[in-house]
Amino acid sequence: MNILKWFRSWEAALVGMLVAEIFVIGSIAPSFLNLENLLFSTSDFMHIMLAALPLTFVIITGGIDVSVVSIMGLSSITLGLSWVMGVDIYAAMGIALLVGTAAGLLNGLLVANTDIPPLVITLGTLFMYRGIATGLPGVLEILGFKAYGAAGFSAYMYEGITGLPGKFTELAHGSIGWVPYPLILVLLFAIFLALILQRTPFGRSLYLIGVNADAARFSGIPVKRTIVLAYITSGIGASLAGIMLASYFTSSRSDLGSEALLPTITAVVLGGTSILGGSGTVIGTLLASLFVGFLKQGLMAMGVTSDIVPVGIGSLLVLALVFKMAVATLNQYRMNRHALGVKDTI
Repeated sequence: MNILKWFRSWEAALVGMLVAEIFVIGSIAPSFLNLENLLFSTSDFMHIMLAALPLTFVIITGGIDVSVVSIMGLSSITLGLSWVMGVDIYAAMGIALLVGTAAGLLNGLLVANTDIPPLVITLGTLFMYRGIATGLPGVLEILGFKAYGAAGFSAYMYEGITGLPGKFTELAHGSIGWVPYPLILVLLFAIFLALILQRTPFGRSLYLIGVNADAARFSGIPVKRTIVLAYITSGIGASLAGIMLASYFTSSRSDLGSEALLPTITAVVLGGTSILGGSGTVIGTLLASLFVGFLKQGLMAMGVTSDIVPVGIGSLLVLALVFKMAVATLNQYRMNRHALGVKDTI
């Protein structure tokens, strides 16, 4: 019974869509079907997956966090600046994660303790974090901090910090056999978040808050604390994405990830998470992220120019969402007929 239920789920539909997508594109561009190429191409969009997976928590509560792309850039430039100041690269990664955690904490505190819509709050912090990321090198120089190189921090304000250690850049370019390190990180992160969402009181609280925050509060759920933790998780995911982007591009810049907002939110919504809150799964987000990422890579493999790729992605995503609505309507129709005692002939 559970297996039959899963085959009727949106996650099962996403698996079918993903397989169909790969084979359709592969029939047009045969090189796309190479398993090694498919696995390594995930490194091109691993930052979208790392940001989208924990963003699922936020959207399940009925919130939104559009500042994730600025947190990516802020974490990236923090890592680079820490390193040029003489901090060990691994310690610099820890500092970058703390910055992402703090950014998520601020978002959560503002959302949980005010009546301002989360979209407005995180739109404001998006610009704030982006401004901090851009101006941080100049501020450090004014404060008298020293960096390696004659130009000082001013050289890093609009240019990337290059020359990062090989042991750091290996994080995004290394692999175990055909499986790249970034994909391993994404899968482990997805498993960890899925277990939290499905197996812990915190995860169940997220769903209840998304359905009705007042009812959750009257049920004894610490609504404010849960919301804050959801945004902290989102900040940590965005920070991980920024760190991995710096490793991938072998350069630390304040604008890394700036183009990832729409793909990230699209992956969460396409994965089955209701934008109104109350439903969603981490596995659905993971599958949708792969669908979006492989779609972009496939269109480029077919020779579609970069300015046309967004048109193709947008069109197919609209079709996918229409299909999702049709599946939901059909399932509701069946449930209604079953409740009325009418034999299902569909």
